[in-house]
Amino acid sequence: MRGDAPIVVHRLSATGGRRVTARGEILGLAYSDADAIEFLRRAGIDDPTAILDDPAWVEWRGGRPHDWGDD
Repeated sequence: MRGDAPIVVHRLSATGGRRVTARGEILGLAYSDADAIEFLRRAGIDDPTAILDDPAWVEWRGGRPHDWGDD
């Protein structure tokens, strides 16, 4: 069900990058998995790499997971 995951990686912005939020709080604008992982680490997630592909934790909106628009 959409909206259950506490972390959302939003659609690609017009200027590039994807906003990352945790429970509605903006963590930053990510341009890569590494950026998203760093934002989650700073937010207190112990192993952010392990949860990026877990839909119980992360919802990817407006595009494919891990698509940063640099194709």
